[in-house]
Amino acid sequence: MATMTEAVLKSRLARFRQQGLPVTVMLFAVLLAWYVGAWVLNAPGAIERVLPADGAWTWQDLLAATLAMERPVLPAPHQVALDFWSSLVDWPLDSPRNLLFHVAVTAESTLWGFVMGTALGLFLSVCIVHSRTLDRALLPWIVASQTVPVLAIAPIVLVILGSLGFAGVAPKAVIAMYLCFFPVTVAMVQGLRSPQTIETEMMHTYAATRWQALWLLRLPAALPFLFPALRVGIAAGLVGAMVAELPTGAVAGLGARLLTGSYYGNTIQIWSALVMSALLGLALTSVVALIERLVLRHRSQP
Repeated sequence: MATMTEAVLKSRLARFRQQGLPVTVMLFAVLLAWYVGAWVLNAPGAIERVLPADGAWTWQDLLAATLAMERPVLPAPHQVALDFWSSLVDWPLDSPRNLLFHVAVTAESTLWGFVMGTALGLFLSVCIVHSRTLDRALLPWIVASQTVPVLAIAPIVLVILGSLGFAGVAPKAVIAMYLCFFPVTVAMVQGLRSPQTIETEMMHTYAATRWQALWLLRLPAALPFLFPALRVGIAAGLVGAMVAELPTGAVAGLGARLLTGSYYGNTIQIWSALVMSALLGLALTSVVALIERLVLRHRSQP
């Protein structure tokens, strides 16, 4: 029994050395660089506004002042962590001061945009694969559409949809869809064309229709191409939803949280919103990765 326990501990230690140790070392290096950057960037402001003007202070006083400023140029990690935690526990969930309130607003727009972008990407990819004319006509414009910055498109889309009576989630979802559909389209075109010639000829031998070949051969073959594109698409959709919240002056959403922090010079609030947006992006991509694992595992079973 003791031998088995020692073997398990050794196995876990070896796994930590291979996977966990590099991540831990990199995390400490990033935190150290962050603290050094906060000290360097905040030092001029601390000397000017916080420390005594007669110069009666030490480097320890300077270090403490740079890491505890109310409106620093670069907040220290512990300041961001404290503001992040305070926004979660000190305010009710329906309060605009609670980050989870803004997460719900942005996540709703992101998910709607992701669903619409995925549906549009699947539709366009099927059309492109089954029509040589659409392949030549659509694909160059699809690629060219991504050369236009979303910051330039967002105000135009919001104004047009607003004039048509669409407000709230719909305009932000459309911007998220604009960023979502491209990776899905490109990946699915490649995936739907991935079956080999012998496989397509076999479908012809069985007198399968074009839609039967699509459903039974092309779509299953495209699944390994689809899910990586979905992970990219949902992350891009989150960016699109946050960008769409900026030109409208929205009062809810992570983009609005960033905007209000910028207006009032509250850099700590900006950084806590950035951390929350990163965590939301990780959560959404992790859900897609979990669905991918379940679908591909079920597909691989006999």
